[in-house]
Amino acid sequence: MKKIILTAASLMLSAVLCFGAAAGVHTVTTPYNWYFNKTTGHSQPCLNSDMKFIENYDAYYVDKNADENDKVIYLTFDLGYVNDNVISILDTLKAHNAHGAFFILENVVCRNLDITCRLSDEGHLVCNHTARHPDMSAITDRKLFEKQLNQLSDLYFMKTCRKMDMFYRPPCGRFSEQNLQYLQDMGYSTIFWSFAYADWENNKQPDPKSSIDKILAGTHNGMVILLHPTSATNAAILDTLLTSWESQGYRFGTLNELTDNA
Repeated sequence: MKKIILTAASLMLSAVLCFGAAAGVHTVTTPYNWYFNKTTGHSQPCLNSDMKFIENYDAYYVDKNADENDKVIYLTFDLGYVNDNVISILDTLKAHNAHGAFFILENVVCRNLDITCRLSDEGHLVCNHTARHPDMSAITDRKLFEKQLNQLSDLYFMKTCRKMDMFYRPPCGRFSEQNLQYLQDMGYSTIFWSFAYADWENNKQPDPKSSIDKILAGTHNGMVILLHPTSATNAAILDTLLTSWESQGYRFGTLNELTDNA
């Protein structure tokens, strides 16, 4: 299976977990880095006051209306390139009949069309992570902003004759209020996350057992979890995670449900 060597910036692939906003007074173009607040007792993280404006723009990070009698987890994956771990992740999801959302880049479509088609064939959402993974918070020109999304969605349709699902995740979690307004106008829902961990660096993969413990400790009802499917650790532990979640009564929801449930 081909693997793409990306630039150092692209290899980060949403590797931001807990940065704050840029210093200064908020404006519509102020750049922010998404972060989540770690909690204990399997409770949902709260949205920090400086991020409250996201709620005005079809942006989601957790299912606030998740019912304790119908526990749900939303599996999301940021997919910048394909390696054997991606194949393993897909095989595991298929074995559990678990569906997720994959936020892809342009080169996945260009170089791995078979995997691109497999995603939707097996019931996963194929979502927009931009064409080339730039810092979208730095783009204030509306046409240039829209180009990054349309270039990918148009390519996807041209290659697959399928429409891309209208969900977006900002590269490296970087965004501005203006970005969210553009996205809402384009018909996209922006999907952040309520749990993630340092899984993206292929040459520095976390210990599988410690990762299982960390993820299960952070699990909460309505969780939107961000995982990188290129991770060897994730490929090794996903079956254990899915089995454990299922034994705890969780099911795996779709982003359509998440956005309809708001």
